[in-house]
Amino acid sequence: MSDKLPLSVLGIGTDIVECLRIAQMIERHGDLFINRVYTPYEIGYCQSRKQATQHYAGRWAAKEAILKAIGTGWRKGISWRDVEVCNDPGGRPVVGLRGGARDAVEHQGIRQVLVSISHCRSHATAYAIALGAERKAEPAE
Repeated sequence: MSDKLPLSVLGIGTDIVECLRIAQMIERHGDLFINRVYTPYEIGYCQSRKQATQHYAGRWAAKEAILKAIGTGWRKGISWRDVEVCNDPGGRPVVGLRGGARDAVEHQGIRQVLVSISHCRSHATAYAIALGAERKAEPAE
């Protein structure tokens, strides 16, 4: 690790969502909603869990927190499925980016995005941190 540049925090983001809100969206719109927001991996993961709605809500909150951390929100051609939250073998959530989200991260010099997710029956919350090489300020003219 000594040959790598130290990473700095370039952005943070957090989100909280009511699990009931996500349950109502799933009930109202079914697969149309699920397939628009979640990747096949995320769908398989959430459906395999005992409390699937809490996990869907956690992924929702994570996607919102990640986009806040990278500073884009839902603009610049970014779609829900451009942000994917997988799990490593130990269960830790791992962020995958594609499309507009990947382009935005590369443009900003963000090298890694970390996320933490928590949920209970009523709410799900997530916190994300964007890490990268600190950019030098451009001189004022």
